[in-house]
Amino acid sequence: MTTDQQETTTGVTVLSTPSDREIVSERVFDAPRDRVFAAYTDPELIPQWWGPRRMTTIVDEMDVRPGGAWRFVSHDCNGDEQGFRGIYREVTPPERLVQTFEWEGMPGHVIVETVTFEELGGRTKVKTTSLFHTPEERDGMLASGMKSGLTESHDRLAELLAKVG
Repeated sequence: MTTDQQETTTGVTVLSTPSDREIVSERVFDAPRDRVFAAYTDPELIPQWWGPRRMTTIVDEMDVRPGGAWRFVSHDCNGDEQGFRGIYREVTPPERLVQTFEWEGMPGHVIVETVTFEELGGRTKVKTTSLFHTPEERDGMLASGMKSGLTESHDRLAELLAKVG
């Protein structure tokens, strides 16, 4: 990727579908890789950026090590709750996380997410590859409004990183 291409993704979440079972998101953040990795792995920071602004997220469990479990619960203003959970498969600070992701509203539909953190001279490119069991599951995720929710989470993360910088 050239510098010009990197510039175009700063502050913009870009989604692609390289195969019929994958969704890849990429975003460049104006923060060093260690800080961005910490935002993904610190249970104190997750509630400050994870999920849409209209939701409040609580970290119920977060054991960031291979085999460790995580569970986040998001609440809206009506008191409705959505749970998300998974297991960390690989934790390589500050370069890579591999985890499962399951929305508790559709048990059994487990996604494998691989998140890489690439240092770009004081900025960080975060690339998340989500691997689904079937093309239908991938297409259902795309149709669910995933892009807007992910973009909003990334926007909140960028704001948090600017505050702690």
